Amino acid sequence: MQTTAVEFYSEGEPIAGLWRRPDGTAPVRAIVQGPGWLGLKDANLYVRYHEALVAAGFGVLVFDYRGFGDSGGDRGIISPGAQLRDLINAVTYLTTREDVDADAIGVFGTGGTGGGNAVLLAEADDRIRAAVSQVPVADGRDWLHRMRQEHEWLTFLKDLDVDRKERVLTGHGRMVHPREEIMVPTPERRATTVKSDVDGRIPSSVPLACAEEILAYQPIEAAGRLSTPLMIVAVEADATTPTDHAERLYAAARGPKALLMQRHTTHYAAYDRYWEQTTPRIVDWFDRHVRPSSVDVHTSSSPDASVEYLEA
Repeated sequence: MQTTAVEFYSEGEPIAGLWRRPDGTAPVRAIVQGPGWLGLKDANLYVRYHEALVAAGFGVLVFDYRGFGDSGGDRGIISPGAQLRDLINAVTYLTTREDVDADAIGVFGTGGTGGGNAVLLAEADDRIRAAVSQVPVADGRDWLHRMRQEHEWLTFLKDLDVDRKERVLTGHGRMVHPREEIMVPTPERRATTVKSDVDGRIPSSVPLACAEEILAYQPIEAAGRLSTPLMIVAVEADATTPTDHAERLYAAARGPKALLMQRHTTHYAAYDRYWEQTTPRIVDWFDRHVRPSSVDVHTSSSPDASVEYLEA
């Protein structure tokens, strides 16, 4: 696997990426990936997926969203809207590369907003031939609500209202830790080492105002308009990204679709426990659907659909 540092621009901001591809220079089908919630392009978690895709003949572009990692932009601004525009611009960058088949591009996203963003991109950009969304968020407001007990939720909404007024009066708002005061980590998240290689490199202080965009985050609405082939990979009884978010996205999608449900595991443990079972299915999904075509066929009646349960 060849790995090359690349750079492109998104709305004037430099975006740092990694381009991974098979040996050689022949044009390849490509997969674009934006990191998951508070993730970075060089996370160890992603490498095994990229190795499997490259072994199957794909190239993979993974990049840091603006404001994160090695990319430009305001540090620590969490904006799903800007992230979607970064993804669209990443697709455009891929179409400029001579070693990419511009008519054969898919999207892979994993981890909360990473999974949700894959759905948003697939709906927003008709250059995407297929999408895989792993442990996604479908509804940002519901996601933030269910992390909290009801009294905590009401306090959170009050804090947002106070901050909103403070910003219009003074031009400044409250700064918070994104993993403690916007997202509320589960005991598993506090204990896991799955993301330890990037945890120390993410912003520890972001505007509370970023939560406003998370509250408005609605991949479920995009899924209802989506005819692009979509695979959802979920975890049964997931305490981090609720299982019903994945199920709702799967139910809403109008095109060919598949749902892989991982049982007897947890959100973070599933990455290791089921990797050997989920990854070949992800690669096969892309292999079947990410292919150049001179004719686009869209249907909303009786799409191909499958549900598969994985048990260790």
